Amino acid sequence: MRAARLIKMVLLLQSRPSMTAAELARELEVSERTVARDVLSLSEAGVPVYADRGRAGGYRLIGGYRTRLTGLGRSEAEALFLSGVPSALREMGLADAASAARLKVSAALLPELRDAAAGAAQRFHLDAPAWYQEPETPALLPALADAVRDDRRITARYRRKDTEVQRELEPYGLVLKAGVWYLAARAAEEQPEGLPSGAVAGRRAGAFRVYRVDRFAAVEAGDERFGRDEEFDLPAFWAERAAEFARSILREEVILRLSPRGALQLPYVTERAAARAAIAEAEAAGGPDEDGRLTVTLAVESAEVAYAQLLALGPEGEVLAPPELRERLAAAAHRTAALYA
Repeated sequence: MRAARLIKMVLLLQSRPSMTAAELARELEVSERTVARDVLSLSEAGVPVYADRGRAGGYRLIGGYRTRLTGLGRSEAEALFLSGVPSALREMGLADAASAARLKVSAALLPELRDAAAGAAQRFHLDAPAWYQEPETPALLPALADAVRDDRRITARYRRKDTEVQRELEPYGLVLKAGVWYLAARAAEEQPEGLPSGAVAGRRAGAFRVYRVDRFAAVEAGDERFGRDEEFDLPAFWAERAAEFARSILREEVILRLSPRGALQLPYVTERAAARAAIAEAEAAGGPDEDGRLTVTLAVESAEVAYAQLLALGPEGEVLAPPELRERLAAAAHRTAALYA
């Protein structure tokens, strides 16, 4: 455990000019006193760790010290070769770079670990696209990926409903969700109403937004690089926006009476977070009735979507309101019963 922590400390110091004791303690999940002891141990072992004193001080490696990857274990090597989705790398134009990186890592591994890449590939496969969808690579994805890597400002034409708008964007990151690519970007100042469709907005940075990559009609990267906001966290940003989107589309409510089996099935046929929230609220408000059924108020996208989803519950769920949805499901149940009469 301590040996792995010491290796991680060396790699952290190798990847940055310097780090404070507090930063190392946070990364290693130990106390600053433990950091000081570990630095002393590294120095005694011949690793040139230098301590800068003072308020702005910290620890750094001196003399261009570099370590090798020979400290990797088998599980670490296999995890490294699994980090990434092969199809996504191909779509972004990074297949050759990823192949070269894997060869370099393989060459640096101990001889007994050289089969880690093949072993991982035979045991694990990451398939990003959703079921029943033919994956399509957006034509402009490689150009956007290049701009994201180089922090280059882009001028883009984007299709929005029946119109096409032009935007100047700072592309921060790409996200692959269920086979669909999205760009997280910071837009320049919003264009005033009445501006010609070809006009470009000003340079003042605006809010971070999400754009579907397949809706870009044109992308042109200039020579100008933008100053990246170092506090921007792509995974956290995406998680927040995905949750906001899920909440925003749930505009209507349905009242349901569920059997115990129906309560278990509900998160798998409707929006999962909404279903779990409805069940938790109902259980906190009194729980099941004398027949063991739980009455929940469920947020749904629309009555049409709820109809298609709640059919899957069959007799395990009864819609109490709205009456139009109840009548429609009752009619569907009668038609189904007639088929099996």
